[in-house]
Amino acid sequence: MSRSLSAVQAGELNKSILGYAEAQGKTTAASTLRAELNLGVDVFSTAKALQYGQLLEKKWTTVSRLETRAKLEAKHAELESQLECTVPASKRQDPASWIPASQPKFHLASHTDSVNCVAFHHVFSSLASGSDDCTIKIWDWELGELERTIKAHTQAVRDVDFGGPKGAVLLASCSSDLAIKLWDPSDNYNNIRTLKGHGHAITSARFLPCHESDKTLLVSASADRAVRLWNTTTGFCVKVLQGHSDWVRSVCPSDDGQFVLSASSDNTACLWDIHSHSAEATLTLIGHDKAINCCAIATRSSYQYLSSLAGSNMTLPLSNSAGFFATGSRDKSIKLWNADGKCIATLLGHDSWVSALVFHPGGRYIFSAADDKTLRFWDLNQKGQCVNVIPGVHEGFITCLRWIPEIKTLHGQNGAHARRADASNSSTSALPHFRCVIATGGMDKKVKVFLG
Repeated sequence: MSRSLSAVQAGELNKSILGYAEAQGKTTAASTLRAELNLGVDVFSTAKALQYGQLLEKKWTTVSRLETRAKLEAKHAELESQLECTVPASKRQDPASWIPASQPKFHLASHTDSVNCVAFHHVFSSLASGSDDCTIKIWDWELGELERTIKAHTQAVRDVDFGGPKGAVLLASCSSDLAIKLWDPSDNYNNIRTLKGHGHAITSARFLPCHESDKTLLVSASADRAVRLWNTTTGFCVKVLQGHSDWVRSVCPSDDGQFVLSASSDNTACLWDIHSHSAEATLTLIGHDKAINCCAIATRSSYQYLSSLAGSNMTLPLSNSAGFFATGSRDKSIKLWNADGKCIATLLGHDSWVSALVFHPGGRYIFSAADDKTLRFWDLNQKGQCVNVIPGVHEGFITCLRWIPEIKTLHGQNGAHARRADASNSSTSALPHFRCVIATGGMDKKVKVFLG
């Protein structure tokens, strides 16, 4: 072993050890050490040895204190860092006007191919992502940690969504392998059912809000041009909605589960009343020049802004849950529509295909993501003006964008149903139920999480 102490240092250490042994009454060990070191009493007196022993004890205590101090200082620095990131309640941004900062809180990396979809659990801090690598990954979005990987499908996972009956949330996934699968988060995400019926790649799958304990519906969209409704309890397809002439890219249910909006490569979006006996669409939105990639039904809190945007010619919404809509297209535009199917505004700014849309629960904004790698934020109170852009969110195209759902109450209802709808944003107390958290996925194989 190489020597790290000089001869003098080694001699001093040996004397200190000898003195400490004598001070502790270890006479045999002390005698043996004296003989080994040639330190007889005449050379190294007992009194001197005791002094050295005390010196060793003091030095050891000092080292321990320094180590403890270093740990405390490191902990103090960590707490100070956390405190700097915590905004005082008096200075926090009003949730109704929250727009993400330029940098996400977490960069989640584990997928080995493009991330196509993300979805938040309604109750727990779980975030699911699906990828071209055929897997689903479950993350803890509060900690930024990977919890598990599910080997889900034999081809790319195109969409994921949490939903299901009261007290029994499920995870649904759909894939290019023509299958929709249901997973049980309460049972280690075991696959409990597989739904088959589509004849081509399935690009979107969303649970309809559930208001009956014994019946949960799921809506799906496919390249076979059809929209299908499924009973997730039985696994049967209960209705096929056919009206599009090309690939159906995405679907979005209304918050009461009565309507479904679908977007297609045929340049149209269709609104379907799932309780109607007619197989035809209730409304068809025509106006984009290219394929529509994404669609969203406006939140009721946004009605006051959209009504103002629509002007005096606006007619009454056909229902409280489907009064206004948004569509994003490969023509690089976002269009806002009223319940008559009239385009009330066209939002321009993206330099490439618009891939995802979400209405802010506060009602004033709409968020969009695109292949130009940007997130854009549009202010409906300023006639849809783009008020902020975050460039380079992902290193590749942004493929998906989701806002965390409202927390469900003990009765299984979300905030929108548990309270009376209030379109006014003048006070944050009117909007206490939603959380400011969004997630994006991209072709760079990553998931990004933005926290308010």
